[in-house]
Amino acid sequence: MNYLHLNYFEKGNDFIKFQQGKIEIVFSTAENNKNFNRNTEDGVRELESLIGKFHSENVEYLKQIHSNKVYTYRKGDKDFKENEGDALITNEEKTIIGVFTADCVPIILVDEENKAIAAIHSGWKGTFLSIVSETILRMKEEYNSKVEKLVVYIGPHIRKCCYEVSEELKEQFSERFGIEDGKLFDGRNLSLEECINNDLINSGVLEENINSLGICTNCEKEIKLHSYRKSNGAYGRLFSFVYIKE
Repeated sequence: MNYLHLNYFEKGNDFIKFQQGKIEIVFSTAENNKNFNRNTEDGVRELESLIGKFHSENVEYLKQIHSNKVYTYRKGDKDFKENEGDALITNEEKTIIGVFTADCVPIILVDEENKAIAAIHSGWKGTFLSIVSETILRMKEEYNSKVEKLVVYIGPHIRKCCYEVSEELKEQFSERFGIEDGKLFDGRNLSLEECINNDLINSGVLEENINSLGICTNCEKEIKLHSYRKSNGAYGRLFSFVYIKE
């Protein structure tokens, strides 16, 4: 896994951006009190404003339910935003697809060869259910994606330094993933990223194609971010998204 330093990527006022050919990967921040809560009028306005800012035609997302359900967006799909799930894929140009987080793990998959993309919301439940593996399978089925060509970007999330779980959940993750405790845990602190990395490698993704910002939503000091734990439940939403330029 590659850990990307702050000087590696372009940091806008409200966004952290990466460019891969005609595909742009974007992670929002909480700078300037930016909040992408789809359940508020202001949040919906922020989401719709991305169309103009990023020269796209539409922005698509799901009603997230902490599952491993994956949806394919095709141009003209009506009421797509009403679907319940936690990952979406597309090969449509000028269509932003993204996921909401406030400690959970946002994952972006890029298949530059076939011009196909995915956005994944992976909380502890989605991680436990291997949602990233399900998404890769769907990309192979829909777009004939070659796993060894996929490039992965893991965005800001609550990291092992701050993510304490119950003893019961610790045992469940230990049994489910079979990763040595020293890598997966620090006491009862769990690394969701280690589980996701394990699924990516087991799916055939090359280790050199896995990138992480290495940023913790709970304790990051340089960049303002939303965190459920840090705010004791009164939290905004980050929006992590990807789109294919025309």
